[in-house]
Amino acid sequence: MIFRQLFDRESSTYSYLLGDETSREALLIDPVLEHTEQNLALLRELGLTLKLALDTHTHADHITGLGELREHTGCTTMMGSQAVATCLSATFADGDQVGVGGINLEVIYTPGHTDDSYSFYLPRSEHGGMLFSGDTLLIRGTGRTDFQNGSAEQQYNSLFNRLLQLPDDTAVYPGHDYKGWTVSDIAEEKQHNPRLQVADQQAYISLMAALKLPNPKLMDIAVPANQSCGAI
Repeated sequence: MIFRQLFDRESSTYSYLLGDETSREALLIDPVLEHTEQNLALLRELGLTLKLALDTHTHADHITGLGELREHTGCTTMMGSQAVATCLSATFADGDQVGVGGINLEVIYTPGHTDDSYSFYLPRSEHGGMLFSGDTLLIRGTGRTDFQNGSAEQQYNSLFNRLLQLPDDTAVYPGHDYKGWTVSDIAEEKQHNPRLQVADQQAYISLMAALKLPNPKLMDIAVPANQSCGAI
């Protein structure tokens, strides 16, 4: 499998390119609009054809590249069935599988950061198990739960009853990182992530309620644009 972790400095967003070496088909997770040309160039250089572009949720801090990529490549664009975007090729739901060639991602519904938040799990590859956790599980953190129908109660369930039940050696590839971390694993996050060191669900709800974070600076632009697959 061909794998690339891509980074947008402005929003500290990670995008992920996965390519099947046999079919030369590829998928992109959480593409950023401003990197469309760069992504297309990388696909050409690697000899890959983009077949699928996915967003883990409706982003509030950057504008998605789904629409532009579909216009340039004809790829299928997908988000979760809870997303209000009407411009998608199709949607996915908990328990579905999405992928290209021999790459099959298990779709896990992980609400809490937003009500349309999903994660993708690749159980087996030469890279080991891989979890693309969007903004649900971050490296030494978790996604905020105070807007876009977020819920600390739901996020606790998504974390403790879904993602942290995956094998300990599963690599965690988050949707963002603000400190320069690139990858972790489930065991590491269980032991060292400060937001996971809580006694119970109520303690997690109280922890998240006390954060008092400012809104993302692009929220008023990004959310409606992303509901239109990146059209501004």
